[in-house]
Amino acid sequence: MLDTPEAVVEALRENHERPHGLPRTVIAEELVEAAETFEQPDVLVTALLELMTAYEFTGEQRKSPVAFARILKLWDTAPDSFSPYEAHQVFWRFKWVTTSLLQVPDIPLTAIGGWIDQMRARYEAAGHGVQPVAAMRYHLAHHTGTGVADAYDLWATRPRTDLSDCEACETRHLAWHRVAEGDDAAALDAWRPVLTGEQGCSEEPQMSQARALLPLLRTGRTDEARSHHLTGYRKVRGNTGMQDEVGLHLEFCALSRNEGRGLEILAENRSLFEATGAPLDRLGFLTGVEVLLARLAGTGHEDTAVAGPPGRSWTAAELLAHVRAEAGPLAAAFDARNGTSAVGDRRRARLARRPLLDEPLPLGLRTAAAVARPATPAPASAVPATARTEVPDDFTALVREARRMGRDGHPGDSRLWDRIGERLAETTAPDFEAYADELGPEELLRAELAEHRAQELWLDDRHKASAAELAAAVEGYERLRMPWHALSARARALAWTTRPGARDGEDEESGGAGSGTGGLDRAEVRAALDAVMGETEKLLAEVPFDGAPLGDAEAVFGADLRTERTLAYLSVRYADTFAAYQELVEAAESDADADPDADADAGLDLAGRFEERAGTLLTEAERLGFPHQSANARQFRADVMGRGGDLTGAERELRAALQDLETAGRPWRRPRPRALLAQVLLARDEPQEAVDLLHGAIADAVAHDDASFALAPTYLLLGQASAHLGDFSGAVRHLSEAAARFDQAGDPGEATQARLRLADVLSRSGQPADAVAVLESVLADDATAGVDERMLAQARLTFARGLRDLEEHLPAAREFLALADTVAGWPQEDRAVLTLVASEAATALATADHWEAADMAYERAVAAHAEAPNPPMIALMMREFARLTMRARGAEGTDAALAHLDRADAVLAALQADEDGFAVWYERGEIHYRRARVLAEADRYEEALPQAEAAVAAHEEGGPQGELARAEAVRVAALIEGNGLDRTNEAIARLTTAAARCRKAELPEAAQVLDALRQELLSR
Repeated sequence: MLDTPEAVVEALRENHERPHGLPRTVIAEELVEAAETFEQPDVLVTALLELMTAYEFTGEQRKSPVAFARILKLWDTAPDSFSPYEAHQVFWRFKWVTTSLLQVPDIPLTAIGGWIDQMRARYEAAGHGVQPVAAMRYHLAHHTGTGVADAYDLWATRPRTDLSDCEACETRHLAWHRVAEGDDAAALDAWRPVLTGEQGCSEEPQMSQARALLPLLRTGRTDEARSHHLTGYRKVRGNTGMQDEVGLHLEFCALSRNEGRGLEILAENRSLFEATGAPLDRLGFLTGVEVLLARLAGTGHEDTAVAGPPGRSWTAAELLAHVRAEAGPLAAAFDARNGTSAVGDRRRARLARRPLLDEPLPLGLRTAAAVARPATPAPASAVPATARTEVPDDFTALVREARRMGRDGHPGDSRLWDRIGERLAETTAPDFEAYADELGPEELLRAELAEHRAQELWLDDRHKASAAELAAAVEGYERLRMPWHALSARARALAWTTRPGARDGEDEESGGAGSGTGGLDRAEVRAALDAVMGETEKLLAEVPFDGAPLGDAEAVFGADLRTERTLAYLSVRYADTFAAYQELVEAAESDADADPDADADAGLDLAGRFEERAGTLLTEAERLGFPHQSANARQFRADVMGRGGDLTGAERELRAALQDLETAGRPWRRPRPRALLAQVLLARDEPQEAVDLLHGAIADAVAHDDASFALAPTYLLLGQASAHLGDFSGAVRHLSEAAARFDQAGDPGEATQARLRLADVLSRSGQPADAVAVLESVLADDATAGVDERMLAQARLTFARGLRDLEEHLPAAREFLALADTVAGWPQEDRAVLTLVASEAATALATADHWEAADMAYERAVAAHAEAPNPPMIALMMREFARLTMRARGAEGTDAALAHLDRADAVLAALQADEDGFAVWYERGEIHYRRARVLAEADRYEEALPQAEAAVAAHEEGGPQGELARAEAVRVAALIEGNGLDRTNEAIARLTTAAARCRKAELPEAAQVLDALRQELLSR
């Protein structure tokens, strides 16, 4: 009941603690009405100031001047009703009213100018400096675009006063002026204190972060742009008082080619379409929306579903038309009011901007609202744009080039064979009679295309369908009397089904082609390959490589026939080696679970078979002069050695393989051995060369159009290697790229792994807010399907701790509680995790002053500890509750705080004497330390000092590890002794001895803290 002034004041205090938003504003309006019923102007003053604050920070500036007019009237008629703070606020909020009047196009410029004149008169009458007045004149000039330079000089050259905007906000205005002048570098230099966290306030750095995004992109500082988007957007999301900033983030997404992220942001801020209280900021939001939607429409995505004003569904084209219909006239209204085109010009300049990057900037976020884009490999920032293989228009040239590139093993041939397939499927397909003399019969081309399709299907993990295509190729080659080509295709069909592909089932479910090997088991495949090798030996004698063509099909190759046959022979050897390698690897992976007595092939020396095959492939490739195949043999050997722990041997083979490729003149074959060698070097703790190799692998793949090279895991490995080197910005860049590529490949588990590593790197590099943004996207409701439960649990724990470290305690508590519900169902051996999580949830709730829920979580943690002990976490929770109880209740909470510490003592007392992995001395010392602090805060100094000294003694048991905690306990003991008990000399002596001990233990900072306290006591 608001029936007394005291009740209204208490309600005002409670409302002030609520987050800004419509509920707080509505209550503030009700409280003003309640305050008006009493003849106590001081209550009404407080209520009006609270209402004005609610308007200012909820995007309702249109209403703010009316509230302030009432405040001014009270100031003139009842000045004694204002407290010193409220008197200061009267002058401070003149600035709010000026900027609020600028927000509304219905307010004439003459009225705004008159208001600034009144502000100056009141400032001068009260003896205040007029720098804030000059700032308001600058804002008016900037808005209208007239007299900007002079107004800026009058403002920027005047000394600051206690009524000037805070340093962070003033820095924003100074930097934004530089942006308007076109000097991004100077703007970013001016912004540095805010963007690095040296300056801040309730509105900063988030307002500056939004404004700095495009200047950072334009100056090539993409890593910083990514970071400020991640951290800044979370602070403005859904905030009606920050709708202009949300619009800037939308624009950033469009111009960094992250349209999918932009659509996600649009969906998260749908409510902003209904926020109309700040028209100028609304125009900024609508313009950002328009930039994004125009980008979508311009790239053929007009029909994409998007989030618009509530109440109906929207496509990008429909919402674009709707936004334009409002934003255009709104900008025109401002220009009409101002008598200039400045507002409209700024809007048109934003709409005219085009993407600032050639490829999407990897943000590290999982984006649900993906926008389709071409599946071409995006290069790393240090790599030139993809060298796409040129596709000839002439059909004869197209086929000849595809065959030439195929003989060279160049990955770019894939694009050419795809085009050949398209040409054959077109209604204008070439008449083969006209091409037969130069290209051979049509059936030859069909068989070659089947081989190409087989390769693509195998790379797509559809091994059975791949074998079926190879079977079709075999039939074609046999009819064409091309035995070497037929044997090569048969061998590969057998080898590629030695291990099922991950997507083989799709072909069966969809009625696709079956296996080209007839469903043979391993022993049958092995026997079939042995038979193929026997036919190969026979064919060597009957059809030598340099023999005459056996028919028209072979004759078409002319002088290249010998190379064609030789490569087909080596392909048979390769397939035989590959099958032996696959069988050996599979046996090694299942060795731990295998029953040797049950192995039908017991006694078969798989390792010997593999080594014999690899050795033959190596020697034959060297003998015949095709070292790229010897490089393949070495890669197989290296992988087997690496799996067996022989890293030295693996490194030797891979370096030899790279030398073989150098000799062969085939740089396009280097990406895989380079990536494998990088893995070996990382395992040997040699990250620098690993990083160089991985960059080289990516560069080669991009330069030679190798779409089959797995870029996502390569970027993941590069990110890990960069982090190992301490190059955290590079690690963030590469891990973000890896996550995006895993998303594109439809691999959510690997994408999540990449983001967890990214979050870890961000945390370790001092960017916890960035890590929280990444983890938030990992844990989105629609992002966790198919991802390992324990992996997600670890992500949620890291996320909750990140929120806690950012002092977002209530959201952190929600995450801890959600995680507690998840782990509660885990097996008994993992139950200690529940104790940990419940403890952290209880502490977060208490820190957020949600004590009822905190007490429930506390008891849940205690119960979990009884079932699955986790002494460090439960003791920490109890100590924290003692601290937080004193913070919340003061001396009245002393008994409750001490009770928590008594429970912590009981936890230690219940431990076994030989408890492993638990420093009992430390926990005992921390309990004594906290008890000393509690008693001192209750002015019970005689009891507090012995507890502090007990903490010193306990930490001394820890030896060198306990020195730092011991020094802190000494500091508290000296404070109790010197300040609480007036034993200054004893405290000084204690500090002198302890500081000397810290210096001896090489703890200079701790010694410095103790010396400073000692000097303070000496000065008395």
